[in-house]
Amino acid sequence: MTKWIYAFGDGAAEGNAEMNFVDPQPVLVPIQNTEATYPVNRLFFVGRNYEDHAKEMGSETNKEFPFFFTKSLSAYVPSGSTIPYPPGTKNFHHEMELVVAIGKPVFEVLTEAAKESIFGYACGLDMTRRDLQTEAKSKGLPWDIAKDVEKSAVLSAIGTVEAIGHPTSGLIELSVNGEIRQSGDLKELVNSPAELIAYLSNFYHLGPGDLIYTGTPSGVGPVLPGDQIEGHIQGVGTISLGISD
Repeated sequence: MTKWIYAFGDGAAEGNAEMNFVDPQPVLVPIQNTEATYPVNRLFFVGRNYEDHAKEMGSETNKEFPFFFTKSLSAYVPSGSTIPYPPGTKNFHHEMELVVAIGKPVFEVLTEAAKESIFGYACGLDMTRRDLQTEAKSKGLPWDIAKDVEKSAVLSAIGTVEAIGHPTSGLIELSVNGEIRQSGDLKELVNSPAELIAYLSNFYHLGPGDLIYTGTPSGVGPVLPGDQIEGHIQGVGTISLGISD
């Protein structure tokens, strides 16, 4: 039994009532070729980690000082899902990314130690309300409403380091309705996954359950209701997403 107090106007009352809450369910990501899952804690995203994408966005990269944003767990959606076109935007964009999953605690570490903390890799989509992002950038405002969109952090099954190693090169590609939109190579990353972990560990105690979306190559663009997105990263896996009518 939970005691409760409420106030309205100049009065207040108190009493006892049973209060039922729905326990939040853990976010569990499948691990390739196993029945095991990876429980997600936090979702980090790095911006401008490919030179060509930074240029198409009218910006520049900064290897020494990469910048990050986050999304809440409500943004997670598994590969193969179909999501509704989100409210509040007329320019919903795809961004294909390599995602790194952390498997060991790290804090204030160098790159080599950061590399040893990596559990595995996956394919990801950072879906973005681009019109809202552009407006926020022009006013010097945060990007939260543009980036932290429900069902906008799409993720494939994770391939463990033991199974796929540490991919340092290979095709990263995305198509919409069979038409290739994005095509790049992992070797074009300005900062590697280990470098990103090392940098971010100066600000956070990172650990198992933390995911980092490592940036997108050029070719980002809008999707429409009815579109089907397909992505592939050589040596890592595939990803797909439908946009409902």
